[in-house]
Formats: sequence, structure tokens, C-alpha cells
Amino acid sequence: MKIDLNADVAEGCGQDDKLLTIVSSANVCCGLHAGSYSEMLATLQLAKANNVSVGAHPGLNDRENFGRIHEPLSEADYRALLAYQLGATKALCDLVGVSLDYVKPHGALYNQAAIDEDLSDVLVSEIKRFDPSLKVMGLSGGYLVKSAKKHGLEAISEVFADRNYEKDGSLVSRSKDSALITDTDDAVKHVLQMITEGTVTSVCGQTVPVEAQSICLHGDGEHAILFAQEIKKQLELKGITISAH
Repeated sequence: MKIDLNADVAEGCGQDDKLLTIVSSANVCCGLHAGSYSEMLATLQLAKANNVSVGAHPGLNDRENFGRIHEPLSEADYRALLAYQLGATKALCDLVGVSLDYVKPHGALYNQAAIDEDLSDVLVSEIKRFDPSLKVMGLSGGYLVKSAKKHGLEAISEVFADRNYEKDGSLVSRSKDSALITDTDDAVKHVLQMITEGTVTSVCGQTVPVEAQSICLHGDGEHAILFAQEIKKQLELKGITISAH
């Protein structure tokens, strides 16, 4: 069995150099919700050195809230938001000499696309217009994954190592105390259940089906390095290979 282990990087959190020696895919912040062109450049160089797959991680233009507050935009603005960030990321990938393999929206853009079919169609159609060879990473069971498949793009269903789930398969809002998983053993157990059983236990205690093709760790998380190290160790002990799609 193979599984992708990804992390959100280039967000100015100071852990990218270590994370990129562990994960198989890097969701590179495109410089709007956080980060900068120089951080993108440094992160892409690290990804190249560690043979890590590169994905664009476009977010809302909202540094104050780290792109985690929903902001309704017009279709034209959503397309421009995406095109601007994909263009910048692709240009820096070309400069460094790495390929841009996939797109994973960030924060509120990601969560809204998971539940909003119209938005997910707009984002996916813009990704396809930009480069139809790009894969689309989205929340397992969400509209972004469904839209990618509908538009003929390869979809990667993602689950989260450090986030709890609601009974409908959505992530628990960060406004709630139960949103984050902070214990390493709990995170490992959580991940193994999703990979080996295809389910996750919600905060309500219900078993929810998930498709785990890629596991995400938030690079800004306090426990990101420890979680990444232990998850990789436990997966490999069970004969599960860490590998990008």
C-alpha cells in the first residue's frame, strides 16, 4: 500500500526545512494568504533537493486572517484569484526547475469549495484552463474532488492527520475547541483508521466513510514535525510506503 503525506509550506512558519525531509508532497503557499516570493523560492528549492512533489496552495487575499475566513467573490474574481497565484507559482517552479503537479486550495477557499458545487466548478474549470494536466487535491467526499472528476482532471482525496471531523465528513471548525488533534498517539491512531479502514470517527462518535489518498499535516501546527515523524514511522512499520501521486 502507498499513501501520500503532504504539508502546507512556504507560509513563514519556520519548519519547512525539516518537514520537507519527511513528506512526499508540498502544498506551496502562493504568497497571498501568507508567505512571499522569497519563501516560495526557498521552499521550492528545498522540495527539489528532497525530491518532493510540488502543489500550488492558493488562498484568499487575507493575511490578517491567514485566509481562513470565508469571503464571497464574483466568479470573475475567483478566476483571477486563482490564475494570479497559479501563474506566480508556475513561474517560480520553472525558475527552480521543478514541475507543478497539483493544486490544493487553502483554508476558507478549500472548505467552501468542499460544500459549494458552483464554486468548486469555477475553481476546477480555471485550473483546467490554466493547465489540464494538473491534479486537484480536495477534501474526501467534497465537491472539489467530484468537480475535478467531472471535468476530467485527476483528483486526490485528502484526509487530515491533525483535524477532527463532523458527522457529515466536514472538518470541525477552527472556532471550536475540538477542531485540532494535539496528541501524537491520537493523530497516529486517527490516520491509521482512515487509511486501513476507510473511515474516521467524528467528534460525535459516529463512523464516517473517507477515501484517504493523501494525508495532510498543517505546516503551521505546533506539533507538525513530531506528527510527521511519528506518522511516517508507524506507516512504514505497517508496510505502507510514503509516496506522492
